[in-house]
Amino acid sequence: MAPILETPRLRIPRLGLGTWALRGAEAQRAVEGAIGLGYRHIDTAAMYGNEEAVGAGLAASGVRREEIFLTTKVWWTELAPDALRASAEASLKRLATPYADLILIHWPARGMDLAASLGALQRLKADGLARAVGVSNFPPGLLRRALGLGIAEIAALQVECHVYLWQEPLAALCREHGLALTAYSPVAKASVNDDPVMRGIAAKHGVSPVQVALAWLLTQENLVAIPKSGRPEGQRDNLAAASIRLDAADMAAIAALPKDRRLVNPEFAPDWAA
Repeated sequence: MAPILETPRLRIPRLGLGTWALRGAEAQRAVEGAIGLGYRHIDTAAMYGNEEAVGAGLAASGVRREEIFLTTKVWWTELAPDALRASAEASLKRLATPYADLILIHWPARGMDLAASLGALQRLKADGLARAVGVSNFPPGLLRRALGLGIAEIAALQVECHVYLWQEPLAALCREHGLALTAYSPVAKASVNDDPVMRGIAAKHGVSPVQVALAWLLTQENLVAIPKSGRPEGQRDNLAAASIRLDAADMAAIAALPKDRRLVNPEFAPDWAA
Protein backbone atom coordinates (compact mmCIF):
# COMPACT_ATOMS: atom_id res chain seq x y z
CA MET A 1 0.00 0.00 0.00
CA ALA A 2 1.16 3.54 -0.74
CA PRO A 3 1.55 6.10 2.05
CA ILE A 4 -1.43 8.42 2.55
CA LEU A 5 -1.46 12.21 2.27
CA GLU A 6 -3.97 13.96 4.49
CA THR A 7 -4.82 17.61 3.91
CA PRO A 8 -7.72 19.69 5.27
CA ARG A 9 -9.85 18.67 2.26
CA LEU A 10 -8.42 15.39 1.05
CA ARG A 11 -7.16 11.97 2.07
CA ILE A 12 -5.32 10.51 -0.91
CA PRO A 13 -2.76 7.73 -1.50
CA ARG A 14 0.56 9.34 -2.48
CA LEU A 15 1.16 6.86 -5.30
CA GLY A 16 -1.57 6.19 -7.82
CA LEU A 17 -1.97 4.59 -11.21
CA GLY A 18 -2.07 6.98 -14.15
CA THR A 19 -4.05 5.60 -17.10
CA TRP A 20 -3.36 8.09 -19.93
CA ALA A 21 -2.92 6.18 -23.22
CA LEU A 22 -4.21 2.89 -21.78
CA ARG A 23 -7.27 1.70 -23.68
CA GLY A 24 -9.84 -1.09 -23.69
CA ALA A 25 -8.86 -4.47 -22.30
CA GLU A 26 -5.34 -3.25 -21.57
CA ALA A 27 -6.70 -0.47 -19.37
CA GLN A 28 -9.09 -2.82 -17.58
CA ARG A 29 -6.30 -5.32 -16.88
CA ALA A 30 -3.98 -2.55 -15.70
CA VAL A 31 -6.52 -1.19 -13.23
CA GLU A 32 -7.61 -4.57 -11.93
CA GLY A 33 -4.00 -5.74 -11.61
CA ALA A 34 -2.83 -2.57 -9.89
CA ILE A 35 -5.59 -2.82 -7.29
CA GLY A 36 -4.60 -6.45 -6.74
CA LEU A 37 -1.05 -5.29 -6.02
CA GLY A 38 -2.25 -2.78 -3.44
CA TYR A 39 -2.93 0.42 -5.37
CA ARG A 40 -5.88 2.35 -4.00
CA HIS A 41 -5.66 5.45 -6.21
CA ILE A 42 -6.64 5.45 -9.90
CA ASP A 43 -6.48 8.49 -12.19
CA THR A 44 -8.40 8.88 -15.45
CA ALA A 45 -10.15 11.60 -17.49
CA ALA A 46 -12.96 12.00 -19.98
CA MET A 47 -10.40 12.83 -22.68
CA TYR A 48 -8.50 9.57 -22.13
CA GLY A 49 -11.31 7.57 -23.71
CA ASN A 50 -10.89 4.76 -21.18
CA GLU A 51 -13.38 5.49 -18.40
CA GLU A 52 -15.55 2.47 -19.23
CA ALA A 53 -12.48 0.20 -19.08
CA VAL A 54 -11.30 1.82 -15.85
CA GLY A 55 -14.75 1.29 -14.34
CA ALA A 56 -14.71 -2.34 -15.45
CA GLY A 57 -11.31 -2.80 -13.82
CA LEU A 58 -12.56 -1.30 -10.59
CA ALA A 59 -15.58 -3.61 -10.59
CA ALA A 60 -13.54 -6.71 -11.47
CA SER A 61 -11.00 -6.02 -8.71
CA GLY A 62 -13.46 -7.09 -6.01
CA VAL A 63 -12.31 -4.21 -3.78
CA ARG A 64 -15.09 -2.06 -2.35
CA ARG A 65 -15.60 1.23 -4.15
CA GLU A 66 -15.12 3.26 -0.97
CA GLU A 67 -11.60 1.86 -0.58
CA ILE A 68 -10.50 3.30 -3.94
CA PHE A 69 -9.59 6.95 -4.56
CA LEU A 70 -10.80 7.72 -8.08
CA THR A 71 -9.98 10.89 -10.02
CA THR A 72 -11.47 12.00 -13.33
CA LYS A 73 -11.37 15.27 -15.25
CA VAL A 74 -13.51 17.54 -17.42
CA TRP A 75 -11.96 18.64 -20.74
CA TRP A 76 -11.28 22.31 -21.45
CA THR A 77 -13.96 22.56 -24.15
CA GLU A 78 -16.66 21.63 -21.61
CA LEU A 79 -16.21 24.31 -18.95
CA ALA A 80 -19.47 26.25 -19.38
CA PRO A 81 -21.59 25.27 -16.35
CA ASP A 82 -24.13 23.07 -18.13
CA ALA A 83 -21.45 21.38 -20.23
CA LEU A 84 -19.23 20.78 -17.20
CA ARG A 85 -22.12 19.16 -15.35
CA ALA A 86 -23.03 16.98 -18.33
CA SER A 87 -19.40 15.91 -18.80
CA ALA A 88 -19.03 14.92 -15.17
CA GLU A 89 -22.30 12.97 -15.20
CA ALA A 90 -21.25 11.17 -18.40
CA SER A 91 -17.88 10.28 -16.83
CA LEU A 92 -19.56 8.79 -13.78
CA LYS A 93 -21.91 6.79 -16.00
CA ARG A 94 -18.98 5.38 -17.97
CA LEU A 95 -17.10 4.63 -14.76
CA ALA A 96 -20.22 2.94 -13.34
CA THR A 97 -19.90 4.78 -10.05
CA PRO A 98 -22.20 7.31 -8.36
CA TYR A 99 -19.31 9.60 -7.42
CA ALA A 100 -15.64 10.37 -8.02
CA ASP A 101 -13.35 11.11 -5.12
CA LEU A 102 -11.86 14.01 -7.09
CA ILE A 103 -13.10 15.80 -10.21
CA LEU A 104 -10.72 18.26 -11.87
CA ILE A 105 -10.91 20.88 -14.59
CA HIS A 106 -8.40 19.17 -16.92
CA TRP A 107 -7.02 22.31 -18.61
CA PRO A 108 -8.05 25.95 -18.39
CA ALA A 109 -9.61 27.45 -21.53
CA ARG A 110 -8.53 30.83 -22.84
CA GLY A 111 -11.22 33.35 -22.06
CA MET A 112 -13.05 30.95 -19.76
CA ASP A 113 -15.54 32.34 -17.24
CA LEU A 114 -13.50 31.18 -14.27
CA ALA A 115 -16.10 32.03 -11.67
CA ALA A 116 -18.88 30.22 -13.54
CA SER A 117 -16.76 27.11 -14.09
CA LEU A 118 -15.69 27.01 -10.47
CA GLY A 119 -19.29 27.41 -9.39
CA ALA A 120 -20.31 24.43 -11.51
CA LEU A 121 -17.39 22.44 -10.12
CA GLN A 122 -18.43 23.23 -6.56
CA ARG A 123 -22.01 22.14 -7.30
CA LEU A 124 -20.69 18.70 -8.24
CA LYS A 125 -19.31 18.46 -4.73
CA ALA A 126 -22.44 19.87 -3.10
CA ASP A 127 -24.59 17.36 -4.97
CA GLY A 128 -22.42 14.37 -4.08
CA LEU A 129 -21.03 13.67 -7.55
CA ALA A 130 -17.54 14.53 -6.30
CA ARG A 131 -16.11 14.07 -2.83
CA ALA A 132 -13.57 16.80 -3.67
CA VAL A 133 -12.81 19.10 -6.60
CA GLY A 134 -9.74 20.75 -8.04
CA VAL A 135 -7.91 21.94 -11.14
CA SER A 136 -5.16 20.77 -13.46
CA ASN A 137 -2.62 22.63 -15.60
CA PHE A 138 -3.35 26.02 -14.04
CA PRO A 139 -0.36 28.41 -14.03
CA PRO A 140 0.41 30.28 -10.78
CA GLY A 141 -1.56 33.44 -11.56
CA LEU A 142 -4.69 31.56 -12.55
CA LEU A 143 -4.48 29.23 -9.55
CA ARG A 144 -4.09 32.25 -7.27
CA ARG A 145 -7.17 33.84 -8.87
CA ALA A 146 -9.18 30.63 -8.51
CA LEU A 147 -8.27 30.31 -4.84
CA GLY A 148 -8.94 34.00 -4.21
CA LEU A 149 -12.45 33.83 -5.61
CA GLY A 150 -13.40 31.41 -2.83
CA ILE A 151 -16.10 29.83 -5.00
CA ALA A 152 -14.87 26.23 -5.10
CA GLU A 153 -13.22 24.32 -2.29
CA ILE A 154 -10.15 23.52 -4.40
CA ALA A 155 -8.46 20.49 -2.86
CA ALA A 156 -5.83 19.60 -5.44
CA LEU A 157 -3.75 20.81 -8.37
CA GLN A 158 -2.49 18.34 -10.98
CA VAL A 159 0.46 19.39 -13.16
CA GLU A 160 3.47 17.94 -14.93
CA CYS A 161 6.20 17.52 -12.34
CA HIS A 162 9.41 15.44 -12.27
CA VAL A 163 13.16 15.68 -11.60
CA TYR A 164 13.54 17.92 -14.68
CA LEU A 165 10.54 20.16 -13.97
CA TRP A 166 10.03 21.39 -10.43
CA GLN A 167 7.32 24.04 -10.34
CA GLU A 168 8.14 25.90 -7.14
CA PRO A 169 5.63 28.79 -7.52
CA LEU A 170 2.81 26.27 -7.83
CA ALA A 171 4.23 24.04 -5.09
CA ALA A 172 4.44 27.07 -2.77
CA LEU A 173 0.79 27.97 -3.46
CA CYS A 174 -0.22 24.39 -2.72
CA ARG A 175 1.69 24.40 0.55
CA GLU A 176 0.22 27.78 1.53
CA HIS A 177 -3.36 26.70 0.87
CA GLY A 178 -3.13 23.05 1.92
CA LEU A 179 -3.67 21.63 -1.59
CA ALA A 180 -2.43 18.25 -2.73
CA LEU A 181 -0.02 18.64 -5.65
CA THR A 182 -0.42 15.69 -8.02
CA ALA A 183 2.50 15.09 -10.39
CA TYR A 184 1.70 13.68 -13.80
CA SER A 185 4.48 12.40 -16.08
CA PRO A 186 6.39 11.89 -12.80
CA VAL A 187 9.22 9.91 -14.39
CA ALA A 188 9.59 12.29 -17.37
CA LYS A 189 8.25 9.67 -19.81
CA ALA A 190 10.96 7.27 -18.63
CA SER A 191 13.77 9.55 -19.87
CA VAL A 192 15.34 9.23 -16.42
CA ASN A 193 16.45 5.74 -17.48
CA ASP A 194 19.01 7.33 -19.83
CA ASP A 195 20.32 9.91 -17.35
CA PRO A 196 23.78 9.07 -15.95
CA VAL A 197 23.07 10.92 -12.69
CA MET A 198 19.84 9.02 -12.11
CA ARG A 199 21.46 5.74 -13.17
CA GLY A 200 24.25 6.29 -10.69
CA ILE A 201 21.89 6.94 -7.78
CA ALA A 202 19.80 3.93 -8.79
CA ALA A 203 22.84 1.63 -8.88
CA LYS A 204 23.89 2.81 -5.43
CA HIS A 205 20.50 1.80 -3.99
CA GLY A 206 20.00 -1.30 -6.11
CA VAL A 207 16.84 0.11 -7.72
CA SER A 208 15.85 1.65 -11.08
CA PRO A 209 16.14 5.31 -12.16
CA VAL A 210 12.34 5.41 -12.41
CA GLN A 211 12.08 4.36 -8.78
CA VAL A 212 14.60 7.04 -7.79
CA ALA A 213 12.54 9.67 -9.65
CA LEU A 214 9.41 8.66 -7.76
CA ALA A 215 11.24 8.48 -4.43
CA TRP A 216 12.50 12.03 -4.98
CA LEU A 217 8.99 13.33 -5.65
CA LEU A 218 7.75 11.68 -2.47
CA THR A 219 10.25 13.72 -0.45
CA GLN A 220 8.28 16.85 -1.45
CA GLU A 221 5.60 18.22 0.85
CA ASN A 222 1.95 17.50 -0.05
CA LEU A 223 2.95 15.71 -3.25
CA VAL A 224 1.20 12.78 -4.95
CA ALA A 225 2.52 10.95 -8.04
CA ILE A 226 0.55 9.02 -10.65
CA PRO A 227 2.99 7.03 -12.82
CA LYS A 228 1.43 5.10 -15.68
CA SER A 229 2.24 1.42 -16.15
CA GLY A 230 0.26 -1.33 -17.78
CA ARG A 231 2.74 -4.03 -16.74
CA PRO A 232 2.52 -5.77 -13.35
CA GLU A 233 6.31 -5.54 -12.95
CA GLY A 234 6.30 -1.81 -13.53
CA GLN A 235 3.34 -1.29 -11.22
CA ARG A 236 5.06 -3.29 -8.49
CA ASP A 237 8.31 -1.36 -8.88
CA ASN A 238 6.52 2.00 -8.82
CA LEU A 239 4.70 1.10 -5.62
CA ALA A 240 7.97 -0.05 -4.03
CA ALA A 241 9.53 3.37 -4.67
CA ALA A 242 7.79 4.66 -1.55
CA SER A 243 10.21 2.66 0.60
CA ILE A 244 13.40 4.09 -0.97
CA ARG A 245 15.29 6.57 1.23
CA LEU A 246 17.51 9.00 -0.65
CA ASP A 247 20.45 10.52 1.21
CA ALA A 248 21.80 14.07 1.16
CA ALA A 249 24.22 13.32 -1.67
CA ASP A 250 21.39 11.89 -3.79
CA MET A 251 19.21 14.92 -3.12
CA ALA A 252 22.03 17.31 -4.04
CA ALA A 253 22.73 15.46 -7.29
CA ILE A 254 19.06 15.58 -8.29
CA ALA A 255 18.81 19.25 -7.27
CA ALA A 256 21.62 20.01 -9.74
CA LEU A 257 19.65 18.59 -12.67
CA PRO A 258 17.83 21.13 -14.89
CA LYS A 259 14.35 21.93 -13.58
CA ASP A 260 12.78 23.58 -16.63
CA ARG A 261 12.23 20.71 -19.09
CA ARG A 262 8.52 20.69 -19.90
CA LEU A 263 7.37 17.63 -21.87
CA VAL A 264 3.63 18.34 -22.12
CA ASN A 265 2.85 21.63 -23.84
CA PRO A 266 -0.10 21.40 -26.29
CA GLU A 267 -1.12 24.35 -28.44
CA PHE A 268 -4.06 25.12 -26.11
CA ALA A 269 -1.82 25.23 -23.02
CA PRO A 270 -1.90 28.37 -20.90
CA ASP A 271 0.95 30.83 -20.53
CA TRP A 272 2.90 28.88 -17.93
CA ALA A 273 4.64 31.99 -16.60
CA ALA A 274 1.40 33.91 -16.10
